[in-house]
Amino acid sequence: MSRAENYAEALIAIGNAEGDMGAIESDLHAFTNAVAGSSELQNTLSDSSIPAANRQQVVEDVLAGKAGKASTAAISMIVGAGRAGDLPEIARAFSSRIAGNRGSAYAEVRSAVALSDDQVSRLESALSAKAGRPVSVRVTIDPTVVGGLVTQIDDTVIDGSVRRRLTQMRETLA
Repeated sequence: MSRAENYAEALIAIGNAEGDMGAIESDLHAFTNAVAGSSELQNTLSDSSIPAANRQQVVEDVLAGKAGKASTAAISMIVGAGRAGDLPEIARAFSSRIAGNRGSAYAEVRSAVALSDDQVSRLESALSAKAGRPVSVRVTIDPTVVGGLVTQIDDTVIDGSVRRRLTQMRETLA
């Protein structure tokens, strides 16, 4: 089992104990996205020369009033252990485990723009039909995706981005 999977298991244990699995999942992804969107926050949380207690205080300050106690404590634990850089992988493993426990799949979708609830619903339906089981979708805003979507379900990546299409056209013309 990978380090991210070990942390995912610990988060599941916390979620089961606190009875707030959905909130922990949502808060973890929101925090992960916030960190990804701020190089200053990334650097601060990943800097091992900053004492763990100070990095944990930053987490608590960022999440104050925005996340539950269990979520804040769990994320603070991860950052305090020096694993801030592993947050995206831990969040994916956590969501994948939760989906697997429900008999469904987890899809991480990266898009340059936010998707409407209707678009997410249609995407879930299409991916569920393709996967042959229910699929829960988590959309992440990623400005590096020029247009379209990049979707990952387990080990399968579906790259429907404009960048990928341009690369394919370039290869075809070459």
